[in-house]
Amino acid sequence: MAPAADREGYWGPPTSTLEWCEENYAVSYYIAEFWNTVSNLIFILPPIYGAIQTYKDGLEKRYLAAYLCLTAVGLGSWCFHMTLKYEMQLLDELPMIYSCCVFVYCLYECFKYKNTVNYPLLFLLITYSVVVSIVYLNLKEPVFHQVMYGTLVSIIVLRSVYIVLWVYPWLRGLGYTSLTVFLMGFFLWNVDNIFCDKLRALREKMPPVVGAVTQFHAWWHILTGLGSYLHILLSLYTRTLFLKHRPKVK
Repeated sequence: MAPAADREGYWGPPTSTLEWCEENYAVSYYIAEFWNTVSNLIFILPPIYGAIQTYKDGLEKRYLAAYLCLTAVGLGSWCFHMTLKYEMQLLDELPMIYSCCVFVYCLYECFKYKNTVNYPLLFLLITYSVVVSIVYLNLKEPVFHQVMYGTLVSIIVLRSVYIVLWVYPWLRGLGYTSLTVFLMGFFLWNVDNIFCDKLRALREKMPPVVGAVTQFHAWWHILTGLGSYLHILLSLYTRTLFLKHRPKVK
């Protein structure tokens, strides 16, 4: 029998510029990376619920967009890990940039008295998204995408820390939980990349169900999906508190 990593599957040879540590078609003939695929449910189901509640409660549309963008990331990532095709990889990676731009917009518009459109910020974020997309489509360098994504995440983290430290300290629990969960996912993402060979060798000695626990890229999905969902809640609670109490915030 061929090694698990070399098994052929329904979608044929991978064309993506990235492959992760999970063995290809080890669980299902129809899903290239089974655990990396199904773990995206955390990106899909909770945000759909959040979007429905946002719509029902008549909240600002930018929060509806934030939930739907997070869902789009999950659907794109599902397609990517299921097929390992380059086109599906773009459906995963580019929405990560777009969703973070929506998160940035929501977070920096929390302290406005009216539901207005910040056209300069909107133009800046759209320009950022377009430039990153064009450069990445031509460069096809995953590190470039990771740096551009990390830049947006850093902006979100700094703004969130400012809010929970100096504006609404009673939101620290939610803010720190969101950040901690996300950082745990980032840590496991690195472990999965750096120690892949050792993890694969370890899984060969384990029962399949037990070995699934060592699929750390899947854990990255679960933790970052949860962290992102909690971040939207933090942004939404910040906005709600401001509209209720209207503190003097620049």
